Formats: sequence, C-alpha cells, structure tokens
Amino acid sequence: MHGPAVSGWLLMALCAVTGAYCLSRSRTGTGEERRTARAEALMGFGMAAMAVPAAVVAPPAWGWAGYAVLFGAAALRALWFARHSGHHLHHLVGSSAMVYMAVVMARSGGAAHGGHASHTMAVAGGVPLLTGLLLAYYAAYVLRSGARLIPVAVTADAAGGPAAGPLATGWGARPELALACRLTMGIAMFAMLLAL
Repeated sequence: MHGPAVSGWLLMALCAVTGAYCLSRSRTGTGEERRTARAEALMGFGMAAMAVPAAVVAPPAWGWAGYAVLFGAAALRALWFARHSGHHLHHLVGSSAMVYMAVVMARSGGAAHGGHASHTMAVAGGVPLLTGLLLAYYAAYVLRSGARLIPVAVTADAAGGPAAGPLATGWGARPELALACRLTMGIAMFAMLLAL
C-alpha cells in the first residue's frame, strides 16, 4: 500500500475527497441512503489514512491493529444491515478487505510486500490467494460501476417531449456522483491491494 510517495499522496487525496463527498451525502435522503453514505465516508477516510506514504508519515505500531478493529466493527455493521440492502454486502467485502490489509501490514511491520512471504496459499505468480480474489472482485466491481456511468438515451413521453420526472437538486441528491464516488473507491481499493 505504501509505494512511491507521489502516488500515495494522490491516492490519499482522492480517497479523502471522496470520503468528504460521501459525508455530505449523509445529510440527505432516506435512512438507508444516509446509512450507506456514512459507511462509504468511513471507507473513504480509512482508505485515505492507509494510503499516506509510510516514508513520510510512519503509522504508530498500534495503528494497524486500530484499523483492523475499526473495519472489523464496520464489517459486522455491514453484515447486520445486509439483510435490508444488498449494497451492504459490498460494504462487508470492502471492510473485510481493509481488515485483511491492516493484518498483512501489521505482520510485515508496514513494509509493502513483506506480508506476502508469510502467506501459505498463493496463486501461480506468488500473489496470495485472498489478495487475488479481492483483486478479481474489485476489477469486476470497477468495470460494472464504470459501465453504469455510461449515459443512456433520454426517453420521450407520448407528446414527444423529454420524459418528465423529478430533477435531483443539490450535490447530495445526485445519483451519478454517488456512483462515481463508488467507482473511485473501487479503483483506489484495487490499487491498494495491488501494492500490498
């Protein structure tokens, strides 16, 4: 997760901005939408904190355990709310991936690739099996989310005008921005897992 300093800072900034937008979304919408936005804000800020280059700001020894506990609790919360919404299953995978990365980093003492040496199950290229599965999940998630952002033709009503419907107002009520944030965090998670 802690590769070159410039890419680490860019990843940190991207995740922090995404987390801030998700936090702003948590003030509008239904209870479920606010709950989802809060979970996504936690993920964005947590990813930002984990992406800070270790050469510049080394996390304390207990920091990785703190991440594991925090995201372990987030995973349990996502599991609880998954009974209401399937999107919380994605939050469960994301929180579990953060726990996994924190454990690997704690074992390696914070070195980016040292943790892989202790894994016993690896796929052909030396990548641990769980890392490979998470990379495959996030690659598929990013492709699916990106495809959902592709604009579709506007339908017309019977009179030939554009379809009437409620217009989203405010930054928090823009579904395409929420989807773009999810896409951004999926790409960031893929990059963090790749650098693990």
